Amino acid sequence: MASFVSWNCRGIKNKFSDLKDIINLHQPSVIALQETYLKPGDTLPLKNFNILLKNGTGDRARGGVALLTSNSFPTSPITLNTPLQAIAVQIHTHSLITVCSLYLPPNTPVDQITLNNLVSQLPTPFIILGDMNGHSPLWGNPDTNTRGLQVEKILNDHNLCLLNNDEYTYFHEPTRTFHSVDLAICTPSILPYFSLQVDNDLHNSDNFPLILSDNRRQNPSIHSASRYNFKLGNWCKFSSLANINKDIVSNNSIDAAVKNVTEVLIAAADHSIPKTSNTFKKQRKVWWNTDCREAHKRQRKAWALFRHNPTTVNLIRYKQTKANLRRIQQRSKRESWERYISSINSTISSKKLWERVKKTSG
Repeated sequence: MASFVSWNCRGIKNKFSDLKDIINLHQPSVIALQETYLKPGDTLPLKNFNILLKNGTGDRARGGVALLTSNSFPTSPITLNTPLQAIAVQIHTHSLITVCSLYLPPNTPVDQITLNNLVSQLPTPFIILGDMNGHSPLWGNPDTNTRGLQVEKILNDHNLCLLNNDEYTYFHEPTRTFHSVDLAICTPSILPYFSLQVDNDLHNSDNFPLILSDNRRQNPSIHSASRYNFKLGNWCKFSSLANINKDIVSNNSIDAAVKNVTEVLIAAADHSIPKTSNTFKKQRKVWWNTDCREAHKRQRKAWALFRHNPTTVNLIRYKQTKANLRRIQQRSKRESWERYISSINSTISSKKLWERVKKTSG
């Protein structure tokens, strides 16, 4: 189980199926996306996740960042005053942490002061995840560019830590070369808790997802602990049960008073607020069938062959399997939708109708 995933998806609308695959595979609590290509007003319907978006501002869908946070964890958005493509939230998983999704376009100059201002607005401890298009030997590139020097300066000036190793995160198809441009940067206090791996599948983008794991979450009690579902709480009942009177606190030490108040509040919550199941809920793809599964296997096999032997012939074969999977998925979605439409008639109840709508939407 991953804590955080960062992925430059290069257009989330046509990678929505791939996003669900990533979620089902890694079960993250937070997903940071870059280059979502969403226009103003566009949304991202995804079950079991809260969505925070910063979309492009023009008529043409360009850039854009998103943060998807599991609704199993309390979260709070952070208001950022920045022209950069950046958004942030605070989330309480094992402890409270700020997560920022950042995209820095390769050909757009970024002022160092603007980067400093962004970092200064993030409550500590924090992790910055994103595609920064910087090259530096610090994270596995043989060369250094201007953006890379800027990121190095951020690390030095703010005493930040780099979680990346020398694994490549980006595939440049025209030159058949690999580079490192996607970074995970954190404050020193949380560095010992996190490890980073790079997914070995592009998931139909040209950037590999970064997978961050919090080793504190290996404790089984952390996974199994259920959480209060505050949205369904009976607050009138809670208020009547949370009876904290003067006697509870006046005749005790501070520690004893805190213990007594805490016990009263927890008991009231247990009787008036239902708890959520901690079972991971997979993202559904009702149109996914055997043809899709076999085509996906062929694509992954072709990609593995190209990674092992990056020749032109193997690249062409990989691109052919990728295009074939896309055609099969489109056909499967169309046929699934046609079956759904044909199942609707005048005798169907409204309950059954909405059940099918929800199932079709995933």
